[in-house]
Amino acid sequence: MTTYAALLRGINVGGHKKVPMERLRELMSGLGWVDVRTYLQSGNAVFTTDEADPGPLLERAVAEHFGFEVPCLVRTAEELRAVAAACPYPAAELDPAKLLVLFLEEAPPKGHFDSVDASSFAPDVFEHVGSAVYCYFPDGMGRSRLPAALEAVRPRMTMTGRNWRTVQRLTELAS
Repeated sequence: MTTYAALLRGINVGGHKKVPMERLRELMSGLGWVDVRTYLQSGNAVFTTDEADPGPLLERAVAEHFGFEVPCLVRTAEELRAVAAACPYPAAELDPAKLLVLFLEEAPPKGHFDSVDASSFAPDVFEHVGSAVYCYFPDGMGRSRLPAALEAVRPRMTMTGRNWRTVQRLTELAS
């Protein structure tokens, strides 16, 4: 049995793609997964299963149950800890609401984000490490254009962002 964190992209935002967490937990438990827990209303779940690749199964189940497609990025507890450990910024010294991890569907080739001119987004900064992009927004991320610029890079990749507080909490829940 492996413990995973599922990150559902774009649910419960502005009244669109509503997925109540209680129903998500019931759906995941109905797949035979155990110890299902959710965090916040933004599509974060931790669960345990013997499925080797639960992401596609979760995507199909969500589409069938809720009637719309939702990309689901899934990480093992070990992968989640590795993402937290690889943060290139001094996370303990920063406001966790201003530090964001963009989880990518897969690790792109080196240089994938080279077309994004980091200096044009200053003081916001980013760094790509494996299947994650770490962004720091000293003035807050509310008006930053950086996430949209990163998402627009071709070939396009599915990605979903979580602030540092959420990354920490999911890491705790998955341990």
